[in-house]
Amino acid sequence: MSGVLPEGRNEAVRGLSLDVELEAVPADDVVSGEPRQGITELGGIGGVETGIWELRGGVVTDTETDELFVVLSGGARIELLEVPGHPEETGRTVEVGPGDVMRLVAGTRTRWSVEDHIRKVYIAAE
Repeated sequence: MSGVLPEGRNEAVRGLSLDVELEAVPADDVVSGEPRQGITELGGIGGVETGIWELRGGVVTDTETDELFVVLSGGARIELLEVPGHPEETGRTVEVGPGDVMRLVAGTRTRWSVEDHIRKVYIAAE
């Protein structure tokens, strides 16, 4: 996997100001608003993907991959709609903001509510 932090190089990027090209969220995933999202790939490390993801203005649903993320700016309310193997977590809501770290389990159905924006750096299983 290539990205802005190439394998085998000691490099740094400014996560808060790195350009993330935004595009409309697919209509099937939009609950409300006119959300836009984008990803800038940072590169692979140890067989996993890393990148910066941003979502702006709206409510969307998603099916998650196995992921760990750190919120860089903004925030979101994440509703766990369905959690495979852990039905007791279904219906739980987690609010995240700058500096928060969260793990998402593959197959979890979520609803992300974002008033302004959320920007996060993620590490996700390929």
